[in-house]
Amino acid sequence: MMTLPNWITFSRLLGLPFLLYGLHHPTPTSRWICLAIFLVAAGTDWLDGYLARKLNQISDLGKFLDPLVDKLLVLTPLLALIELGEVPAWGVCLILARELTIAGWRVNQSAIAGANIWGKLKTVSQIGAVALLIAPLTDWWTPLSLGLFWVSVVLTWISGLIYLLPPTNAPQEV
Repeated sequence: MMTLPNWITFSRLLGLPFLLYGLHHPTPTSRWICLAIFLVAAGTDWLDGYLARKLNQISDLGKFLDPLVDKLLVLTPLLALIELGEVPAWGVCLILARELTIAGWRVNQSAIAGANIWGKLKTVSQIGAVALLIAPLTDWWTPLSLGLFWVSVVLTWISGLIYLLPPTNAPQEV
């Protein structure tokens, strides 16, 4: 069922064509506009979750759609930044491989689990990295931007491994 939070989640997709266009024709102005679009879209990620909890409208569709849209929101500008030579393709491929693996794994699950703290850290680090990489900042910021990008790659893989590994519920020895 398409609840208000699900519509907000879906609306994040509307910014993607503008991000692609702006990053394909990069000027300082277009990059600032892309940054604003990206941050508004990323902000709605918090809003839809908040409303889903507040309105008691948490749904399996929302639990599936929200991370899928997050993946597209992060990967779309990263792919454009590869074309601009601003991020290494192999780093983005590491993120893409994890995201496709988890998305495929989730499709086969009978119950859809919400994001854990590692998934949230992954998302925040990816959003921060993409925001810094989109912004038309001076070269002084490049090491910080790329550093945060690599932190997000590591957190992406950690969260993926935690997601796939079965929880250990064995009794602890005292």
